[in-house]
Amino acid sequence: MLNKSLIISLYFIFLLFSNITTASNMLPDIGTVGAGALTIEKEKEYGWAFRLMANQALPIINDPVLNHYINELGQNLVGHTDSVKLPFNFFLIEDKEINAAAFLGGNVKIHSGLFLYAKNESELASVIAHEIAHITQRHLARMLEQQSYSNPATLAALAGSVLLTLVSPAAGMAALSTSMALTMQSQINYTRLHEYEADRIGIKILFDAGYDPSGMANFFGTLAEKYKYANLPPQMLSTHPLPETRLAEARLRASQLDVKNIKSSLDYQLSKERITVRYNDMTASAAIDYYHSLLRSKKYQLKEAVLYGLALAHLANKDYKIAHEITLDLLKKQPDNLFFVDLLTDTSLSLNKADEIIKLLEEYYKKSPENPVFTLNLVNALQENRQYTEAEKILELFIRTHPHSILANSIAVDLYKKMKNRAKEHASKAQQLALQGRFREASQEMGSALAYADNKLDQARYSAKIEFYKKDDLRLKALQK
Repeated sequence: MLNKSLIISLYFIFLLFSNITTASNMLPDIGTVGAGALTIEKEKEYGWAFRLMANQALPIINDPVLNHYINELGQNLVGHTDSVKLPFNFFLIEDKEINAAAFLGGNVKIHSGLFLYAKNESELASVIAHEIAHITQRHLARMLEQQSYSNPATLAALAGSVLLTLVSPAAGMAALSTSMALTMQSQINYTRLHEYEADRIGIKILFDAGYDPSGMANFFGTLAEKYKYANLPPQMLSTHPLPETRLAEARLRASQLDVKNIKSSLDYQLSKERITVRYNDMTASAAIDYYHSLLRSKKYQLKEAVLYGLALAHLANKDYKIAHEITLDLLKKQPDNLFFVDLLTDTSLSLNKADEIIKLLEEYYKKSPENPVFTLNLVNALQENRQYTEAEKILELFIRTHPHSILANSIAVDLYKKMKNRAKEHASKAQQLALQGRFREASQEMGSALAYADNKLDQARYSAKIEFYKKDDLRLKALQK
């Protein structure tokens, strides 16, 4: 098990790449994109390693509906971005801190607290666009490149220390402290320019993708004003300081763009309510009172979102019939809405209506077999209804096309345990461990799968997987040197 110190170390690494103190209105040339210091291929390797360690250490939200939303939003922004050289990976973590951060290899971490604070989708998208710009401009690579000019060993030492910190906090932080023993002022000046460049490019991405470019200045401006006198400001103000000159420039850039009327995003509001009920400290009864007060006062952007939040709260309070009726009404008006389909699955299973929801989910699945919300909900419903063989067929196909889904592999472990298929249970557990970078344990689990396998094809596959895990274990260790 990983302790809190590892998670803290992960946060430190995120902070390291964006911490600044002063600002300038100018955007001078800040050098090349770091090709000499950290190649794209090498950055991909560190990104791969980071994803493994994040899966193991961070409280990642493995919620298919929220994951689908955040990736649709992120990829829409990436699709309107220049100089994309890396595949992007957007993921949510359960953390009330208002923050987001970019890491090597196209990884963007978004805190659930960001949803609770952003007023609309443009504000949320502005933060993500800013982080995308950090990655496309390869700001970390450029920082490492500048440091390597003053010390040839710095690049390898720092990159290795960063990854070591993910694996072994005590050793990694000590190595990182040594590697960072350069002139701090030069780092501050360099990353200060990165923040301005990320703002400038982020606003353009935001506008080109169809969002309100004022979202960035509005979000950061409100945040800075609200916490101006706070003893403990949110993490985002530590990692993204907001001098007046920076805010003024963001407002000026946005004002120069011709913005069309932008409607409120229902999916954003639904995501916000889902996080409010499921990933917040509010009790179910308090949430019910909260949503009823919003409905009475009509202080909301979209009524459907408030009703959805109310249904979630009633489900959490075990008022299954009330939650079911509200969700049915919502789904009638928007029959393809993923949030409503997902919630109807939960309420139906809670009311022992598995047959009804399976029939509906099968219709959705036929239309969109690649959609994780339809697919995983159908698998869960079939499993709940003890239709294990049908669930297995659908899940195996999904995992084949989504091999990196920790949630799907977790569902597979439970399914095979119920089916008493020890070989596939161990194999699924092995893959789950491998996605966390725990390759030695994965090899042991796959060895158990091999021992239980009763046909030559499975035996050959499991043996091949063990060799694959051994190679990946060496690959991960090589990055730590």
